[in-house]
Amino acid sequence: MYATKNVRPRSSLSTDDNHRIKDTNRPHKKKTSNTVLTLVAFCVFLLVLCSFLLGALVYVGKNIADEHQKQHASGSLVAINDTIRTIYVDRDQLLSTKPILSVISDSRTYSTQVPTTKKMRTMAGISPEIRAASKVLKNLGFRLPKQLKPHKYNLRLKPDLNQKSYTGNISINLQVLDPISFIPVHIKQLNVSHEKLERLDKSGAPLKDIKPTLSFAYPEYEYFVSEFEQPLEVGNYTLHLSFNGSLIDRITGFYQSSYYDKLKNRTRWIASTKFEPTYARLAFPCFDEPHMKAQFAITIAKPKGSDYHVLSNMPVSTEEDVGDLTEVIFQETLPMSTYLAAFVISDFKYTTTTIGDTSIELRVYSTPAQVDKTQYALETGAGVTAYYIDYFNISYPLPKLDMVAIPDFVSGAMENWGLVTFRETALLYDKSTSSSVNQQRVAVVVAHELAHQWFGNLVTMNWWNDLWLNEGFASYIEYKGVDHMHKDWDMMNQFVTAELHPVLKIDATLASHAIVKSIESPDEITEYFDTITYSKGAALVRMLENLVTEEKFRNATTRYLSSHMYSTATTDDYLTAFEAEDIDIDVKLIMQTWTEQMGLPVVEVVQNGNTYRLTQKRFLANQDDETAVVEPSSFNYRWSIPITYTTSADSTVQSTIFNYNDNEATITVPSTATWIKLNKDQVGYYRVNYPEALWSSLTSALKTSRLTFSTADRAHLLNDANALAEAGQLAYAIALELSTYLESEEDYVPWSVGTAMLTSLRNRVYYTNQYKNFTVYGRKLLTPIVEKLAYTVGEDHLENQLRIKVLNAACSIGHESALEQATTLFNQWLAAPATRPSPDIRDVVYYFGLQQVNTEAAWDQVWQLYLTEPDAQEKLKLMNALAAIKVPWLLQRYINLAFDETKVRRQDYFTLIGYISTNPVGQGLVWDYVRENWTQLVERFGINERNLGRLIPTITARFSTQTKLEEMEQFFAKYPDAGAGTLARQQALETVKSNIKWLELNQTPVGDWLATYAEQATASNSIP
Repeated sequence: MYATKNVRPRSSLSTDDNHRIKDTNRPHKKKTSNTVLTLVAFCVFLLVLCSFLLGALVYVGKNIADEHQKQHASGSLVAINDTIRTIYVDRDQLLSTKPILSVISDSRTYSTQVPTTKKMRTMAGISPEIRAASKVLKNLGFRLPKQLKPHKYNLRLKPDLNQKSYTGNISINLQVLDPISFIPVHIKQLNVSHEKLERLDKSGAPLKDIKPTLSFAYPEYEYFVSEFEQPLEVGNYTLHLSFNGSLIDRITGFYQSSYYDKLKNRTRWIASTKFEPTYARLAFPCFDEPHMKAQFAITIAKPKGSDYHVLSNMPVSTEEDVGDLTEVIFQETLPMSTYLAAFVISDFKYTTTTIGDTSIELRVYSTPAQVDKTQYALETGAGVTAYYIDYFNISYPLPKLDMVAIPDFVSGAMENWGLVTFRETALLYDKSTSSSVNQQRVAVVVAHELAHQWFGNLVTMNWWNDLWLNEGFASYIEYKGVDHMHKDWDMMNQFVTAELHPVLKIDATLASHAIVKSIESPDEITEYFDTITYSKGAALVRMLENLVTEEKFRNATTRYLSSHMYSTATTDDYLTAFEAEDIDIDVKLIMQTWTEQMGLPVVEVVQNGNTYRLTQKRFLANQDDETAVVEPSSFNYRWSIPITYTTSADSTVQSTIFNYNDNEATITVPSTATWIKLNKDQVGYYRVNYPEALWSSLTSALKTSRLTFSTADRAHLLNDANALAEAGQLAYAIALELSTYLESEEDYVPWSVGTAMLTSLRNRVYYTNQYKNFTVYGRKLLTPIVEKLAYTVGEDHLENQLRIKVLNAACSIGHESALEQATTLFNQWLAAPATRPSPDIRDVVYYFGLQQVNTEAAWDQVWQLYLTEPDAQEKLKLMNALAAIKVPWLLQRYINLAFDETKVRRQDYFTLIGYISTNPVGQGLVWDYVRENWTQLVERFGINERNLGRLIPTITARFSTQTKLEEMEQFFAKYPDAGAGTLARQQALETVKSNIKWLELNQTPVGDWLATYAEQATASNSIP
């Protein structure tokens, strides 16, 4: 059960709590004799008690210490000369046969909190004896020593799904490159013991064993350290370690998951892995850094004669029966980083095909009842992989490729080499339950992960500071992969609204970061997996391709992959690959202005006849930030900008480079041109601000014929105008006037911007007296497209996605006919749940239907449907709908139920809470809940869970008052350790400050424009 919010765990008691305990009833006077007798009796009692406890402690410690490897409670073996043993029990009680030297906790967090900054770090968890005995502590940090290089891991695991734990041993073949007197290997939440270190001769045969003088766990830096009397000589060694760990209370590392087998009416347990970025150390001791590539020889035991099978990166080599177990031995892998190792133990079924004209087998696995849902991913995976083989001009290097749908998975998917794992929502597709949005997500995620088989797996970034090389490239090339499979989906234009626009908003804050930056700690690394790294990285790859041409981009990419295969590389390596192409610009210098500093420019245009003068400055969403002190940049926040443009007189795309060290650039166009439009199809990563007269000309051209501009250009104009107005750099009336052309818009990409703009403005004016006029404006824009599409679903993919966008927007601003139809369909469904509406309108019908009905009975019925729904995509639709209720106590019940993992999977917790926070009634409830239960949330998920940190900006995104800002600041001051949420907190504060500034600057002018618009609409009788 979930503890009530007023109950605090012992770990949260402060000094003030202890001070509240006062001895208020003690008498002031006692007779001397009574006092003496009392003291004597008490001393005798203490003596007897101590003798008893000492004997018990010795007896229990002696017996338990020898059995500690069998325990499932937390613990760590710590040894000095193999004589000292300790056991850590239930986080509170320590039994020891010798003086305590250090403690490792095998729970969700270490017993010692991670300080807020590096400066505050201490050697927590290391006892005074270890500190005194060790000669190497001062040499340890987050990075492994450069003197060591692993070559091969021989890993053997014996998982026990019934006991929810596992044992293992590992032999690491390593090379000492320079003399070193210690070997640190990464571990976390493991019980580890040092068995031996073997010195090898040139043939690889053992020469001698070298015993450590000291072995200890160092939780501060997540190491198990073996320390030696003399520095190890240069040469080859094998380090042998044994270990055990738990499979529960997390969904990272090596963990257990379950599903309900409706075919046989039973719960089934499986085990899976998720190692990126720093979670391989949760599964086995290793050198857990990406540049330390090595081969893996993996052996995993399973119950003999069961219907379980084991998957790993490579095909099975052989199986051997050992007692009541069968050991599955896999072929050795190619050299790869630890985060790419993977294994799955399950009873899943699969579909299979071969990839293109190769003999490589592709399999897609799922729970037995859902295997029919794997067909679309199978076809997409085979087609996309064949496309990548041709695109990169490099063969897929492994003999097989598996994709597996895991019931509990912390990320959308993971690109493990040869064994890609997914959430069920990202791999399974069923036309009867999956919407067009669901189908596209499956295609995009599959294409993303398969791109990693080359960009990330074959060639890996040398260190996490170059993560964008992995994720940015995959986040762009995925669109090419899906476009290859579905030409009618307009994927390359969808990139603009799905990837570019969201990251432009985030990158316009001071809390952004460069896509190449210095990072070291696990918290910093996991936090780095964010929108900037993925989407800005992808946008820069897209801009680079357009800058050098697609052919030269492909040539350079293939050259880069070929030069660094089975190894690692840096951003400089990638940009160097372009030097062999015949390009008359300095590609590396241009791109460095984008990769080595955060933010983006706004290009400001000044017209003088048929000549346009361009200047640039950093674009910031909040005017107040323009005078803020920021981290220095070698380019002084100026960029070398690839300028492209068209004019009314010439649709041919022209281009030039606005260099970072030039004060301005000049463009001359035909004298007959009435307008110029910069940044063709928004390929460049920058915003453009025109003079008011030029904005008016562009607006007139749009209203005359929207087809004057491409779909991407229409989306661009809407997005830039709105962003500039929100930032106070453009009169809001100009942006709003431009948006009125949407009455004639019929395409998905521009409407994707339009609905986002309407939602943003709705949130800003929701609690103001301008809201009524806003609804008039919004309904007038939306009515033509709503009436055209209605709730009748067709076969056109983009039209189905457009329908979802506009119906959702219409219902959210009170469009009467849209709400009435949603409510009617909802009531029909509740009356006969077997007759569900089309998957492409379910989100709208479920959410707004329940919102309008707004009764406990309806909520309970949907809740029961959610609990029994086996399809993960349908379950998410129901989960979202349940957050729509406007009854506060029902939302509070929902918040509390979310903590129960028998009802809501751990992977879905933050999604559910985020859904509730978007409901105006639920936002305050969630904010109060998170603040009051932060300790429990950290205890459950860990402070290094980036999704926990990102929950804060999700909840607070619509705050717009000084009171709420102060609440946030007080909360952050109370809990200063943000872990992997440090940047998220900064972004949350900046967003709220921007919201406050928006009201200060724009509430009056926006209100005036909306009032005039509503008055004119009323006069013309055109209000829907």
